[in-house]
Order: sequence, then structure tokens, then C-alpha cells
Amino acid sequence: MTITIDANEVDRRLLMDRSLAGRRAFTLPGSDVPEQSLPDSSLLREDVELPEISQLEVIRYFSVLSQLNFSIDTNFYPLGSCTMKYNPKINDELSSLPGLSDIHPLQPDETVQGAIRLMKDLQDDLGEITGLPGVSLAPLAGAQGEYAGLLVARAYHASRHDEKRTIAIVPDSAHGTNPASAAMAGLEVVTVRSDEQGNVDVENLRELVNEKTAVFMLTMPSTLGLFEPNILDITNIIHDAGGLVYADGANLNALLGLVKLGDLGVDICHSNLHKTFSTPHGGGGPGSGPVMVSSELAKFLPTPVAEQTDHGYVLSQPAMSVGSINGFHGSFSIVVRAFAYIKALGCEGLKSVSENAIIGANYIQSKLKDKYSIVADRYCMHETVLSAANQKKRGVSGLDIAKRLLDFGIHAPTMYFPLIVEEALMVEPTESESKETLDHFIAVMRQIDDEIDRSPELIFDAPHELPVKRLDEVAAARKPVLRWSPEG
Repeated sequence: MTITIDANEVDRRLLMDRSLAGRRAFTLPGSDVPEQSLPDSSLLREDVELPEISQLEVIRYFSVLSQLNFSIDTNFYPLGSCTMKYNPKINDELSSLPGLSDIHPLQPDETVQGAIRLMKDLQDDLGEITGLPGVSLAPLAGAQGEYAGLLVARAYHASRHDEKRTIAIVPDSAHGTNPASAAMAGLEVVTVRSDEQGNVDVENLRELVNEKTAVFMLTMPSTLGLFEPNILDITNIIHDAGGLVYADGANLNALLGLVKLGDLGVDICHSNLHKTFSTPHGGGGPGSGPVMVSSELAKFLPTPVAEQTDHGYVLSQPAMSVGSINGFHGSFSIVVRAFAYIKALGCEGLKSVSENAIIGANYIQSKLKDKYSIVADRYCMHETVLSAANQKKRGVSGLDIAKRLLDFGIHAPTMYFPLIVEEALMVEPTESESKETLDHFIAVMRQIDDEIDRSPELIFDAPHELPVKRLDEVAAARKPVLRWSPEG
């Protein structure tokens, strides 16, 4: 019997499909302490199917699998609103130094003076960058920093016995977390519309603001990739009504060294360290979303806050703190990475980050706006929102374009967000990418547009070059396969 094997075929079977009874990855030595019964053995599952496989096979399986990942280290990753920039590996090494990685959050302050000083210095840096000097590093993610900022706003109004302020005004182009965080903070959400240029409709805002307005939430730059030209008018309107201005500063990559939110009248903001300050993305964490506030609001910040005293550095609780929002003091290892990034670049280096990010986004926009629609024919900031509305009229959706990009080794842009843009493709090149990479992306996007007319099947059947082809997304959503079972 002759067996024909494809020379290019890679074994992509799941671990369960490689399992052989009796095979083991390792064998644990016998216990040298008395065994103890579980308090309630009925809680154990007996139907868990685990693979029986060697350690070498496990290593090979995950090594091959890892090579299929799209990541910033392997591919262009223009995922708008996420800022998938390169993370310098030296920052990982610095965060792993024994004096930083081997400490314990319950150690007395006097034994971790260097770590607390690092936190204090980073607080000062973020305060300087944003123009909001009150800083807490406690929030573990952007959404939590956002929520903490809204709790600060509520505490401020409560301290003034102004309990009637229960409304958060949120633009229709906002991040989805904005109304969700406001609702979690006990605020009623009212939506203000955008005008034809993608800005906040100032006249509509005037109509909505009243004595119940607690906070206005604004993404800066907006989710349309645009700087709000009426920002001073907006902050004055809110302040005149007795409310506070919250800026979603999740992504500061367009503002570093160019604009300070505090100078624009912003009272509260947060920042995702993984977006702007080059700390690791994803995997569910760890994350860090520090919250920054004006001097007047600093006393309401979540605990702890690093401070310098006559006797050294301490972790303290602000006088009227909204309290603790998580265990201990945030994600310290992430804080170290952000600190290293800021100190390595310095003021001029941070400014160049934003300048290059803005140049890159505008370069892409200028080269593609004849093929893809744009929100407003004006300079964008660090990202551009393209629309595949014209392509949709020719039978190709934004999703189809995103799938086709994978064949060229390019991760898809953020799709269908903001919701107010038809067939939205939000592209963010970051400052990390070369002109050659941007030119390649531009050429691919133009080629895909050409393929709609001459070879649409290339788009509809994409991706062609990946191990996993186009999925039935309706079936995947409605009938997901969540557990392995033997074939047949």
C-alpha cells in the first residue's frame, strides 16, 4: 500500500485528537506530606476529557500554533482605537528586575521605597502630560479608569450637596464603554448628536445641558479620528451649567507634547497605558488605566495614591477618596513598563510619537480617499475612519475587505465602529510603522478595490492563505461548538 503525503502539510490536529491512552507529559513524584481529602469531593467533575500526550508533542503543538498568530511583532496591525504599536522588549526586561518583580504588595512602605517612588514619578509624568495633576494608578484597565473617573465626579457633586446632578451626556460617536460606565456609576445617559463634520453638535448640546448635568463625556480625539474644534466652547457650556468634563483619554497617542487636556477645560480623564505608553496588550490583562483629575478633584481619587513626605514615600488614601476599586495598588509590572517608556523617550521623544502617528494616519487617508469614503475631508489625528459604503454598493462589505487583507499578512482594521459611519474601517498605523509598510497597506487596499470589478471571487472567498478559511459566522454565533468531541 502506497501512502501519499503532502510535503507542505503541517499537522494541525487538536491536542485531543493526538491523544493516546497511557501517554504522559511528565510524572509527579510521590507526595512527601500526608494526603488530605477534599472538603467536598462531589464538586469534582469526573467527565473532564484531557489529552494524554507527551511533553514534546505539547511543545510542538503550541509552537506551530503560535506561528499562526497575527501580532505586532509579526504583522502590520492597523486596529483603530487600539494603538497596536511596538512594545520595546527592554521594558519587559526592566520590569523583571528582582527589585521590582520580587516585591509583595503587603510589604511595609519602608521596604519598597524605590517602587513607591517609581509610582510617584509616573503619577507626576502623567499629570504633566495631561495637565491634570491628581493621579491614581489604581485602575486595572481603561474601562475601570473611566468608571473611577465617574465615581470621582459623583463624589464631587455629593460633597456640594448637589444630588440632583444625575445625568451624563455622551456623544453618539463615543466608545461603547462610556454609556456603560455612566450607567454603572448610577448616572442617566443622554446622547448628544454629531454634526455633518463629525464634531459634537454644539447647539444640540446647549439644548441638553441643564441643572441635572453631572458630567459630559468626550473622547479626545473622537472615535472618528478627529480633534474637536469646539472643545473650548463645549467645556465652557458644561462648566457654566455646573457640570464636569470627562475626557476619554484612553488613547493619548495624538496629544503627547502637543495638547494638554487640562488646558482645554477637562476636569477628569483616564488613559490606557497599553495604548499610548507601549505596555502589552490583551490576553485579558494585566492592564492599567490610570485616572487623572484637576487639583480640586484630587481628594476624591481612588486609593492608593503615592506621595512623598518628609520621611520618604508612602501609599496614602486621599481625604475624600471614592475608596478602593481593586486589590492592592494596580498592575505594578505594567506601571514599570510605562515608566521606562516615558523616561526613555523624554519630552521631545513623546512629542515625536504623536507627530509621526498623525502624519502616518493622514498619509493613509490622503492616498485612499479617492477609493474609500472618509468622514470629513479634513486632517485627521492618529487614526482615520474610512468607509466601504461605495464598495458595498458594488457588492463588497467592510467585512469582506477585512478578510481579504489577511491574505496579504495585514490584520483587519477595526470594523463597523464608530456605529454612526456606514461600513466603517478604522485604521490606526501608529508611529511604529515605516513608510514602506504604509505604502504596502495602501497598495493592498487599492488592489482590493480593483478586485471588486475584475475578480470579486477573490474577495468573497477570502482568506485563501490561512489554515482557517471563511467561517459561517451565523452558525458560529448561533450554534457555537464549545466542547471537543471525537469525530463521527
